Amino acid sequence: MTEKDKKPIDQGVGPIVSSSHLAAGEMPALSEFEFGLILASHAFDRWVVRCMGAAGVTGISALDVLVLHSVNHRGRPKTLADICMVLSIEDTHVATYAIRKLEKIGLVKSGKAGKEKTVVVTPQGEQACEQYRKVREALLVKTVKTLGLSNEAASDLARELRALSGHYAQAARSAASL
Repeated sequence: MTEKDKKPIDQGVGPIVSSSHLAAGEMPALSEFEFGLILASHAFDRWVVRCMGAAGVTGISALDVLVLHSVNHRGRPKTLADICMVLSIEDTHVATYAIRKLEKIGLVKSGKAGKEKTVVVTPQGEQACEQYRKVREALLVKTVKTLGLSNEAASDLARELRALSGHYAQAARSAASL
């Protein structure tokens, strides 16, 4: 076989998607992005659960881990509305359940600020978050850096994802009104 006969592996294959019928429209690359997002989302969920397990806290879900980190953020008490807003949680009962679970295992505690219920991280929860950070640095940050992903590139990617999430949120609102 000559160099001329060799073809790139993806030539003629088309975009890598989970639902070809969705890629048949005007923007097949969006379907390809969505498939990547599905894979990344599931991988991220597995990662946060296993990273927290390596940090010494087991038996909690990915959402529980995210709620814990959100409550720990900046060391200030958070309301349920704060947590739901930051994490874009539509069903407050899901966040309430996560808070109860975290409270039961001693990682957060509830309080009051006027009439509003607040949640704060406990010393045990703060320690779990710090241990998670150390495991994350050792296992994830170091390997991602070896791939050549710079802080600037990661920031640009995050900005694009946040912008696209706004488009998906608006499309969801529109779909709900049909």
